[in-house]
Amino acid sequence: MKAAIVNELGVPPAYGEFREPEPGDGEVVVTVHAAPLSPIVKALAAGRHYASGQAGRFVPGVDGIGTDLAGRRVYFLFPRAPFGSMAEKTIVARDMTAPVPSGLSDERAAAVATAGLASWIALSRRAPLDSGATVLVTGATGAAGGMAVQVARYFRAGRVIAVGRDRAKLDTLAADVKITLDDDSDRALREQFDRGVDVVLDFVWGEPARRVLRAATQNRGSRAGEPRLRFVQLGTVAGDEIPIRGDMLRSTGLELLGSGIGSVPVRELLNGAGELLAATEAAGFHAPFESHPLSAVTDVWTQRRDVRCLLLPRGA
Repeated sequence: MKAAIVNELGVPPAYGEFREPEPGDGEVVVTVHAAPLSPIVKALAAGRHYASGQAGRFVPGVDGIGTDLAGRRVYFLFPRAPFGSMAEKTIVARDMTAPVPSGLSDERAAAVATAGLASWIALSRRAPLDSGATVLVTGATGAAGGMAVQVARYFRAGRVIAVGRDRAKLDTLAADVKITLDDDSDRALREQFDRGVDVVLDFVWGEPARRVLRAATQNRGSRAGEPRLRFVQLGTVAGDEIPIRGDMLRSTGLELLGSGIGSVPVRELLNGAGELLAATEAAGFHAPFESHPLSAVTDVWTQRRDVRCLLLPRGA
C-alpha cells in the first residue's frame, strides 16, 4: 500500500510502498480518508516527543478519519506501530475508534478533532470550568489555540482572553479580550489577572508562558489568600523549559497542570474525541485546514502553517 514512511528519525518521511496491516485479536483495519499533520506527529517522527519510542522504518500519524471493515466512518487514535495514520490503511485497537457524525465531512472532522482535542480534554477532565469562568489562551492564533477559544465558549466560559503574536489573526477570534504579545503587553496581561483569570490554556510554553506567569504572580501574597489559578500546559512550540520561582507558587493560588498522554488515560482521550465530534455541528466548531495528497508529504512536512494540514491518501 502507499504510505508516508519515516526511514530515519528527524528526516521528513518519504512517499512509498509499505506492507499492508494484518489485524490481531481486538484490532481493526481502517481505510484512511484524512490524516492530520500535527505538532505531536512531527515531534514523534523526530524522536523529540516524551512518548517517542519508534525505531526502524515506520508510518507516522497518531489519528485520523477512515472507514472500518463494516463500512462505519470512524475517528481513530494511536494506530499500532509500525503503522500510522498516513497511509492508505492502518490498524488500531477496536476500542480506539469513535463514530463520526454523518453531517461532518472527513476533512472537517479530522481538523476539528486534531485541533480541538487538547482543549476539550483540558476543560472537561483536567480543569473543568464553572459557568462564567474566565479562560486565557496563549498561542491563540494557532490551530489548537483558535479551537480552544471556541471550546471554552462551549463549556460556558464567561470571558475568554486570547493571547498571540499575530494581531490580524487575533482579530478573527471570538474572544472578549485580545492581547498581542509584544513589548507592551505585560501591562495588559497584568490587568487581566488583576481582574481575575480562572484557567490558562498554554499551547506554547517558553518565553510567552514565562511572561504570562510573571503577570499572574508578581507582587502577590494577599493575607486574605489569592484566588485559584489553574495553568494547564498543552504544548511547547516556543521552548521546552522556563524558570519558575518558588514564591510564584507560595504567594498565589497558582496550580501547574499538564494535559496529554500520561496525565490522561488514552481511553479518555478517545472518549473526549467522540464527545467533541458529537458536539461539533450544534456548536459550530470550525478549525481551518489545508488538504494535500499523501504523495506531497515530504514537501508539506517542512512547511510551517497556522492551520491544520491534512494528508489525503485518496488525493486532494
